[in-house]
Amino acid sequence: MTQDAVVTEPRWLSDPEMAAWLNLTQLLMLLPSALDRQLRDDAGIPHAYYQILAMLSAEPGRSMRMTELARRVGTTTSRLSHAVASLEQRGWVCRRACAFDKRGQIATLTEPGARLLETAAPGHVAEVRRLIFDHLSPDEVDQLRAITAKILPTAL
Repeated sequence: MTQDAVVTEPRWLSDPEMAAWLNLTQLLMLLPSALDRQLRDDAGIPHAYYQILAMLSAEPGRSMRMTELARRVGTTTSRLSHAVASLEQRGWVCRRACAFDKRGQIATLTEPGARLLETAAPGHVAEVRRLIFDHLSPDEVDQLRAITAKILPTAL
């Protein structure tokens, strides 16, 4: 440390901040495994695969560039590529070269993938409601959306 360096005390969390943080970390640990378990039991796929299929289904032409898909599902391009390869083997997704950037690839949801998603979606939505939204009022849902929207850009 240089002579000019200023040592500052950490900004410790207040009691209310610590309570909120502990709740959030517990939710972040428990929610993915609960959603994954439900989808594996009901549809035979992990939550990560469901997220990929769902993101593609919402796009025009059910297609998206792989780098954008990785960003939206919150994973690395390497992990996404591995997952999409598995989805391709099952016939649920296909990939093709990007027309305007030869280095890029476009992932497209196939008809069998769309059918799988249609089968899996009702149970998944019911589980999301059971775990999250059934516990919140409409105002609290609006607050949750606003809070997460505020946090997400800085977390990425």
